[in-house]
Amino acid sequence: MFTGCGTALVTPFKQDLSLDETAMRRLVERQIREGIDFLVPCGTTGESPTLTRAEHLRVVEITVEEARKADRKVPVVGGAGGYNTAEVIELAKELQHLGVDGLLSVTPYYNKVTQDGLYRHYKAIAEAVPLPIVVYNVPGRTGVNVETATLKRLAQIENICGVKEASGNISQMAAVCHNLPDTFDVLSGDDAITIPLCALGGRGLISVVSNQIPGEMTRLVRLAMAGDFAGARALQRQWFALMEVNFAESNPIPVKASMAMMGLCEPVYRLPMCPPLPQTQSRIEAVLKQTGLLAGALAGAGNRNAN
Repeated sequence: MFTGCGTALVTPFKQDLSLDETAMRRLVERQIREGIDFLVPCGTTGESPTLTRAEHLRVVEITVEEARKADRKVPVVGGAGGYNTAEVIELAKELQHLGVDGLLSVTPYYNKVTQDGLYRHYKAIAEAVPLPIVVYNVPGRTGVNVETATLKRLAQIENICGVKEASGNISQMAAVCHNLPDTFDVLSGDDAITIPLCALGGRGLISVVSNQIPGEMTRLVRLAMAGDFAGARALQRQWFALMEVNFAESNPIPVKASMAMMGLCEPVYRLPMCPPLPQTQSRIEAVLKQTGLLAGALAGAGNRNAN
């Protein structure tokens, strides 16, 4: 269900910092139209720590509504993670009620939970909510790494179905692919290393850059999963500068700035996220021009606004 390319959706805001529901629907519709395999609202790319509970649920609700309207089934994996296990369970139950197909649950952060604590945390969520759960391992942000042995334990729980691996450690990814059962989906959490993870046996990507280029990243992932690494590398070369500039500052600052330049949303953030530095802004604009995204996207936005 959660293989191929999924987009970690940005959350658009209006100038008054309120949720831009119209833009949210437009972004989701664009993703579906361009062939994305699944959608991931309210992850950290969606600035979820700054959303109220009501806003979090509304973003997911809009995503589910748009996915259900589509001609084809597009799974929705709602973000539900954090340090307080009881609160995560409460949120997960509300997302289940909204009709999500699964959960992406980032590890507890800051206090450096033990491996046994991680196991107990995810086991408690899985027992409370029967939805498929993808563990999100991003130690660079959370301060804790889900070790391969812990994932092996978690994979024995029926509804823990995969991991978003964003450790950046290729050796660890190789160990996960080697030691976990074939039924357990290993997804890249980094656009730039999707190809090597697929070569090791990974089954796709939860992407940031697919906010900008959903169709192209979906094709790249499908080529890599099919073993057409020459074709996948050609797309990687074409879009690598965009993948790279998306992390010139903390995500989602650059991706949201670029999407604003493309006419897809307003360049509005909630603190502590803030607009990129002028030099980063110039770098982003240069990459968009180089890749042909700026003029084409702006023309498309103009046509949309005219209608």
